Amino acid sequence: MPPRLLPERRRLTQDRTLETSEAEFAHRYAAYAAEGELYPQTEGSPLLEFLSGGRVLYLFDRCGPYAARPGPARVVVHGLLDLSETEVLGPDAGDAGESLTVQGVSAVTGRGQIVQASRRVWVVQARLPLVLADFGPLPSAQPGDWVAFRTLPPLHGFVVKPAGSGFSPAQPLSSGT
Repeated sequence: MPPRLLPERRRLTQDRTLETSEAEFAHRYAAYAAEGELYPQTEGSPLLEFLSGGRVLYLFDRCGPYAARPGPARVVVHGLLDLSETEVLGPDAGDAGESLTVQGVSAVTGRGQIVQASRRVWVVQARLPLVLADFGPLPSAQPGDWVAFRTLPPLHGFVVKPAGSGFSPAQPLSSGT
């Protein structure tokens, strides 16, 4: 019989996770996957090179080696927010438009509009859709609000199943695909 966690321990464990599995996370946010181009990976590299929204992003590959093929792709781009550099600007702050700037190897700063909001996750449109989160509660915001943000490295990439391909993030593509 598996050990039972005390309620306090169970709560701490739940508060420190944003996903139950790579496949579940990719499936949950597939509607917000960015469309772009994946470039070939260096053998053994955990980074995906992904061009989307006019930016080249280096994403920590959450789908496993050999799952992502070079070429057109849909990728859920996920980052942890640096809350000290994140601000809710409100619904009327869209005059400056969307922005996204790469910081270092695998972090971004930007400005965009929230399209989905929950207690610990925002989906923000900032040149491309981004799934931004924190392990604790995010500042109060709702869809339509604009935010300025910074992520912590690394950004994560979840390749989303192409229609009709039989590929899922939990199963690498076979060499015959």
